Amino acid sequence: MDKTADNIVCAIVVTYNPDIAVLSKLLGQIDREADFYVVDNGSQKILQYCELIKTYKRCRSLIRLPENVGLARALNIGLDKVIAKGYQFALLFDQDSSLGDLYVNRMLSAYGEASGLMRKKIAALGPRIINPQTRRQMKFKLFSRIFHRSDVPFGNSKHYFQADFLITSGSLLALEMLQETGNMKDSYFIDNVDLEWCFRAKSKGLELVGTDNVTLYHAIGERSANPLVRSGIVTQHNPARTYYSSRNRIHLYGVSYSPWGWKIRDAVRFAIKASWLLIFSRQRKQYWQNISAGIRDARTLG
Repeated sequence: MDKTADNIVCAIVVTYNPDIAVLSKLLGQIDREADFYVVDNGSQKILQYCELIKTYKRCRSLIRLPENVGLARALNIGLDKVIAKGYQFALLFDQDSSLGDLYVNRMLSAYGEASGLMRKKIAALGPRIINPQTRRQMKFKLFSRIFHRSDVPFGNSKHYFQADFLITSGSLLALEMLQETGNMKDSYFIDNVDLEWCFRAKSKGLELVGTDNVTLYHAIGERSANPLVRSGIVTQHNPARTYYSSRNRIHLYGVSYSPWGWKIRDAVRFAIKASWLLIFSRQRKQYWQNISAGIRDARTLG
């Protein structure tokens, strides 16, 4: 398929029982700049989607999955579709993100500029993430050292930063690099999918780049009065999600391509978060059941 200005990039939005108003805003923002697919993970109110999708000219398809197969598998389904259609790049979005001005064009321009600064090939580029609830900016993190390192620029660059990790939502993936990195890890289902893929990409000698030339508004986790959550040290999820986050991080501790700096820091953070939940949460029994089950089942992951 010939590459033109209109088929260089395609977005993939994964949904699961979303707030229709919030989703509609996101799809409207994407529709002004790029083609996109919506991959729905077995949502209940699917008829609302069908009516909503009709209003967007650049939506290529609503891919309706009969059940929730997880974020990783849904992303892979979307990626396979985008690759088959001949696009060069894919933009990945969660259903509750909101875009800064001229998001798609600025991401493509940033990728081109960053490529001129790098000796290695770039697997993915991520925007500056701002939590709309707290207005806190997420830093671009490096895990090559035990002590915290973040927002480290490339050489004399003021707007491009080294990264060992980019969150899924908002990331621009160079599709030709997927031949080296592979797709998302289906068995992870939801939590730490982006972390595992980023570690794998770095282990292949590819680069991850963050830029503050582009902004994405996105909240990670749930609202909470927990001071650890409000300070950004840990994220808050319901007990069911804690199963996946516990299982997947324990599995990542045993993976050779996970940075030791991350393993040590995350193990400490995990111990603090688990202790807080098990001591102070009213749902401590449910958290204990899911955390312990996740730790036990980590060895079953391939």
